[in-house]
Amino acid sequence: MRLPIAVIGRDFSEVGERVNQSGSSVTVVRECDELAELIAACQSGAARVAVVAGGTDEVTMTLVDRLLAVGVGTVGLSDDDGERRRLEGLGAFAAPVDVAAEQFEELVAVAADHAVKSASADARRPSSFSLAGAFPGVPSGARSHREAQGPTAPGQPAVDEPGARHGGILAFWGPIGSPGCTTLAVNAAAELVAQNRKVILVDADTYGPSVAPHLGLLDESAGLAQACRLADQGQLDAHSLEQLAVPVVTQGGELRVLTGVTRADRWNELRAASLSAVLEASRRAADEVVVDVGFCLEADEELSFDTMAPRRNAVTLRVLEMADRIVAVGSADTIGMPRLVRSIDELAAAVPSAAPDIVFNKVRRSALGRFPDRALREAWERFGPTRPIVGLVPFEGETVDAALFAGQTLLEAAPQSPVRRAIADLVCSPVQRKRRFAVPSARAGIRGAR
Repeated sequence: MRLPIAVIGRDFSEVGERVNQSGSSVTVVRECDELAELIAACQSGAARVAVVAGGTDEVTMTLVDRLLAVGVGTVGLSDDDGERRRLEGLGAFAAPVDVAAEQFEELVAVAADHAVKSASADARRPSSFSLAGAFPGVPSGARSHREAQGPTAPGQPAVDEPGARHGGILAFWGPIGSPGCTTLAVNAAAELVAQNRKVILVDADTYGPSVAPHLGLLDESAGLAQACRLADQGQLDAHSLEQLAVPVVTQGGELRVLTGVTRADRWNELRAASLSAVLEASRRAADEVVVDVGFCLEADEELSFDTMAPRRNAVTLRVLEMADRIVAVGSADTIGMPRLVRSIDELAAAVPSAAPDIVFNKVRRSALGRFPDRALREAWERFGPTRPIVGLVPFEGETVDAALFAGQTLLEAAPQSPVRRAIADLVCSPVQRKRRFAVPSARAGIRGAR
């Protein structure tokens, strides 16, 4: 049985003459003039591999992810070494235009096999689109194919250089109702910076991004969206990431921030595939990557569309899947606790690998009685999941409001406050927890963008 492929590009005629010969294991079922026609042919099930020969600059990570979502592999043919490395970094397979017919057929077969395995093994992984996709990066099949021809090309994400930094991802997530995830994420990042850790704070909330206002930033550039666009083109590197991450000087040191989208309706600029590449680049650039994500875990787009549609919640699901630690934040009241209980069950169904640390925010007597800590723990042991509570953050409305008004972190505005110490306990080592920052920052007011 011959493997069906759909092709596009000005240079395919050189290979086409060879693959259409008798005895070839590959057959061309569609020659496309436009990229939209290629995508339609692949989504209809007519082809198992999409081949782009020439003009590969139109291939993006989103395109590769979209095709993988329907079990179709991508092969790019280019005579430029740099372009082939870019394609491999996007998750496609690459070879020179003048590749021998036998090697081309082998590459197409490996790409098709990889796509099938990705669609089945990663069925639960959130794609950028309504069907399950695959994790971006160099496919294992492509790597072994290159190894058969020579050493792996340098600069690939899948290969760590000796001594390279590989920071952890700390995600703050919580149910609907504003439990205070952003406040905890921003201040946790500041506490990590105070430990002499290099930290990148990422605002990946597709519903209500608010990290920039918390830090008094006037930046309107949506750094995360720009980083995702570069990653989608395979052009995100350490230098461009540093340029996009806004520096914020706190009392403990410098914090880098990838600001969120400036309007909620710009959520479709953040795709799961490109965001994964951004987070991996951030891992290599920092000791800790702190991410604030949206509340919703529902894959409702799968129910609303008959065709491939962007997924608003895929960003949240991808971050939670990649996170080394998830802090699940709930509001400490009679509404917030039931919401968190239900949301933890939803999280377990959406991301089975998740093992969240339970934290309750805004703990106060007026909502829970004379002994709020004890009441909260007893109620959680009775009604909550088996995971224990690891942190209780007291409610200090005036203190938090003053810090927000000044565009400061609690470490700067109220270093001795109980709310600041509770947040520090979530991320700091025992030695660091004993530190006292008695001198507030001299910097007040609004922080300007660079």
